[in-house]
Amino acid sequence: MAYVISSDCISCGLCETECPVSAISKGNSQYEIGTDTCIDCALCESQCPVSAISK
Repeated sequence: MAYVISSDCISCGLCETECPVSAISKGNSQYEIGTDTCIDCALCESQCPVSAISK
């Protein structure tokens, strides 16, 4: 199961720069994780300052 970003996202971009497979991109109102690309490495989750990323 891929990680998801909740509406708590503050669009800081830290998760996008940490993702080794470029699965994270800026959406209309917050960042989004491409479920087809996500490899469940959890690097993004550890970078989020507001804990908006989870499984």
